[in-house]
Amino acid sequence: MATFIFRLPDVGEGVAEAEIVAWHVKPGDRVSEDQSLVDVMTDKATVDMTSPVDGVVRAIHGEIGASVAVGSPLVELEIAGEADAPAGQAPEAEAEAETPAEPIPATPPSLPAAEPRATAGAHNPPLASPSTRRRAKERGIPLDQVRGSGPNGRILVEDLDSFVAQRSLPSPAAAKARDAITETRIIGLRRKIAEKMQDAKRRIPHIAYVEECDLTELEALRGTLNEHRLDDQPKLTLLPFLIRAMVRVLPEFPQINARYDDEGGLLRAYEAVHVGIATQTPGGLMVPVIRNADQLDVWQIAREITRLSKAARDGSAAREELSGSTITITSLGPLGGVVTTPVINHPEVAIIGPNKLIERPIVSGSFVTVRKMMNISSSFDHRIVDGYDAASFIQRLKRLLEHPALIFMS
Repeated sequence: MATFIFRLPDVGEGVAEAEIVAWHVKPGDRVSEDQSLVDVMTDKATVDMTSPVDGVVRAIHGEIGASVAVGSPLVELEIAGEADAPAGQAPEAEAEAETPAEPIPATPPSLPAAEPRATAGAHNPPLASPSTRRRAKERGIPLDQVRGSGPNGRILVEDLDSFVAQRSLPSPAAAKARDAITETRIIGLRRKIAEKMQDAKRRIPHIAYVEECDLTELEALRGTLNEHRLDDQPKLTLLPFLIRAMVRVLPEFPQINARYDDEGGLLRAYEAVHVGIATQTPGGLMVPVIRNADQLDVWQIAREITRLSKAARDGSAAREELSGSTITITSLGPLGGVVTTPVINHPEVAIIGPNKLIERPIVSGSFVTVRKMMNISSSFDHRIVDGYDAASFIQRLKRLLEHPALIFMS
C-alpha cells in the first residue's frame, strides 16, 4: 500500500486560495474515483473537489472555514501501488475543530409570588371596599390571592393593578428560553458576502439617487405581451424592460457601464453590457450575470433571468456565470419597499434598485387619477460618476420606462 496526497488544484484564473466549506469524507472512509471529497469556495463560486483515485482516507487537512492555498494538501489517501507523492510531504493532521460555544442562558432573579392573605378564609374574608370587590370580580381576580397595602391589609385598587402586572410577567423558565444565545460561525458564502460588502463600503464613496417613475403604460404593455405570449416564451416581469432601457441609455454614459481598478488607477469602460442580477439563494446573496444583454430582446432576457436565478439557487451555476458583470440590478420584488440604498458590487461603479410598484393618486392637470408608480433607487461610485451624470442617467432611464415604445425604437 502507498499514500496518495490530494492537493488543492488551480480552480480558476487568478485564484490563489480557497475556503473549505464542507467535508464529505472522514478518516477511515473508503472512496472511489470521482467521489466527492470536499467543497471549497473561491471568490467566484463553490467547487466540488472529487477524488482522482480509489483508496481509503488516512487524514484530512483543514477545518471548515479555513483558507488553504493552491497546492496545499487536502486529503491523504491510502492506495494500492506506488504513491503520486510521498507521505512525508503531508503536514500534520488537522487540529480538532473548535467546538461551537454552548448557548449561555441568562436567568433573571425570580420575582416573589403573591402570597395569599393569612387571615383570609370562609369566616375571615379579605378586607376591600365594595367598589374594589366589584372591579376584582369584573377582572377575574381572586381577592384571597391579593396582598393588600392599605390599613390592616385592606386591598386597594392599585393592589389589583399590581397583581395583574405581576401575574403577566414571564416565568423564569420562559425568560431563560428567550435570553438564550446561539453562536454561529460565519463561513462560506455568508463570509464572502460580508467581506465583499465591507470592502465595497470601505473603498467606494457612494452617492445615492432616487426617482419615481410612472409605469402605468409599461404595465399595460407588459400585460398585453404576457396575455399573447407563445407557449415557449417566459412570463415577463419588469426586469427585462428595465434592462432593455438600461442598454439603450448606457452608451450615452460609458463611465457607468464600467469597472474601476482603484489600486491600479484604471477605469475599464465596456461596450458590451453584462448585467448582474442580485439573487437571494438559500446560502445567501449571489450575482449571476446576463452576458451581452445589449444583444438580447425582452423575451431572451426574461429567459436568461429565469435560467440563471434557478442555477444560482440550486448551486448549478458555473463560475463564469457568477462573475464579470459591468453593472448590477438588485430587486426585492414584492418586498421592494419605497426606497433602498443599494451597495455597489465592487469593482463596478453603479447599481440600480427598482422598488415596489404601487397604485396611488396622482394630480394630473385639474384631475386626480390613479397611476402605477415605482421608485428607482440607485448608487454610484462618486469617484467616477459625478452627481449630475448620475441624475441625468436615471432621468433618461425614467423617460424610456414611462414611454415604453421608445425602448423598442432605433
